[in-house]
Amino acid sequence: MNRKEILRYLRTSSKTDDQRLLSLIDKCCEEVNRCVSPKTIYRILDCTVTPDSLIIGNTAFSSKRLAQNLAGCKKVCVFAATLGTECDRLLRTYSSDNISRAMVLQACLASKIEEVCDGVEDELRLRGYSLRQRYSPGYFDLDIKENKKIFELMEITKRIGITLTDTYQMVPTKSVTAFIGIEND
Repeated sequence: MNRKEILRYLRTSSKTDDQRLLSLIDKCCEEVNRCVSPKTIYRILDCTVTPDSLIIGNTAFSSKRLAQNLAGCKKVCVFAATLGTECDRLLRTYSSDNISRAMVLQACLASKIEEVCDGVEDELRLRGYSLRQRYSPGYFDLDIKENKKIFELMEITKRIGITLTDTYQMVPTKSVTAFIGIEND
């Protein structure tokens, strides 16, 4: 995993020479790599982009910022990724008796889910797609409630085991849904 990214999540200088912290990061990274079970699902779908929404089939996602990000795209990749339930168990365990380790573990897991998402993008690029920036519900004006539509569109719970709470949070917590505009298709 990317130590510089983990230090950024910890809001610590990437030039730190704190050997205890660096050692704890390395141990947490090893633990993360042993225990997580990353899963992803994605679909490339035809879309229409209006000034304030993304429309896929009969489903509209309201967001001016998303529409700006996808302007000109005729296709979009809709995807979900998760690290699995074991990461939540680890966080609960360490949060109750080792806060420092829990904080570092949280940063390592955040870095790991980003790595998994980047892997989806890399796979799409290998297939020849030119991509826009990833955009997820809960950011800017794309309401987190839009996750429900993504879950229905992709059958995410059935396919990779992520569930959605009544408040539209995902379980396992280290899970992501996103749109990626495809420019050249």
